[in-house]
Amino acid sequence: MGITGSIAAYKACLIIRMLIKQGAEVQVVITPSGKEFITPITLSALTSKPVINNFFSQRDGSWHSHVDLGLWADAMLVAPATASTIGKMAHGIADNMLLTTYLSMKAPVFVAPAMDLDMFAHPATQENLKTLRQQGVQIIEPTNGELASHLTGKGRMEEPEKIVKILDEFFYQKDLLGKRILLTAGPTYEKIDPVRFIGNYSSGKMGYALAEECAKRGALVELISGPTYLQVTHPNIHLSKVECAQQMYNKAMALYPNCEAGILCAAVADYTPETVADNKIKRDGEDLVLNLKPTKDIAQALGKTKQDGQRLVGFALETTNEDFNAKEKLKKKNFDFIVLNSLNDKNAGFMYDTNKVTIISAKDKTAYPLMSKAEVAQEIVNKLVEIII
Repeated sequence: MGITGSIAAYKACLIIRMLIKQGAEVQVVITPSGKEFITPITLSALTSKPVINNFFSQRDGSWHSHVDLGLWADAMLVAPATASTIGKMAHGIADNMLLTTYLSMKAPVFVAPAMDLDMFAHPATQENLKTLRQQGVQIIEPTNGELASHLTGKGRMEEPEKIVKILDEFFYQKDLLGKRILLTAGPTYEKIDPVRFIGNYSSGKMGYALAEECAKRGALVELISGPTYLQVTHPNIHLSKVECAQQMYNKAMALYPNCEAGILCAAVADYTPETVADNKIKRDGEDLVLNLKPTKDIAQALGKTKQDGQRLVGFALETTNEDFNAKEKLKKKNFDFIVLNSLNDKNAGFMYDTNKVTIISAKDKTAYPLMSKAEVAQEIVNKLVEIII
């Protein structure tokens, strides 16, 4: 990680902490002006490595090899990167340790510019950034900035969380590259009248985590979502919003034939009112009786249409006879494997950010401990990759 002389240098500490938390080994190389904004002691405390700031480590002739650093690293990130450093990188000027390391780098290089808006917009800076892109460097800029603002616009260094996310996605194994995955998520709302519905407690968190995981691994995701406040972030996810079970059925039946796999994570209503009142039902003191009819079974319908080479993954939320019911559903719906949730497990299921699942196929069964839903999504997609590749 290269750090240059910018007021944004303090954000480098946040980036380093997040990278190390994700298991990265970080070596900092800092420019002389960078040390004016953040001390090497602070950085070495975070990385547990001495900070490299010049060619010679001591007066005894020992020196730092920029060539070795270029061979050691899996990626180089310069954040923040000043206009001066960007210009020198673009033109091969090697007057400090960071720049010689860049010129020796065999791994991919990422640069997060940080400077005044006018400096960033200057034709010379823009030309230097263009040159770096031509050299294969990925420039990380804020995607939601406005040129009208010095504080929030172009030139401001991207936030640490987004920088780390870009690196995270770069290192993701693209084992679903080019595959099209259908995913259902969230609840369905079955209308009683214009203001009331029958629904469930599903938040959609598990389905959205699966969509993001598939997309990060290269898949094109068709996400059909019931009502939820969640948003998708990955550009590979195409979101279709629906409200009721019938709408989700129609969309799933239309999309699945062109997909390699489907993951049915939505909590779809089993019943819907036979009739929907045109106006709000008023309280009259009498019992209200609702006649319900079965909704179309999306899982069973897709299981019947599944072609050779297609895969289908289901979910089962059970409260009793959990394994037996899940295995029956696996066979009945023609799933390749099923993910069993239990409301009996603490901090798992609806609304939580964690989940505890068991993945069951015709051949085996694997129980997992309580994990974040993002981690559960990784395990489910790992299982899908085994059978889709």
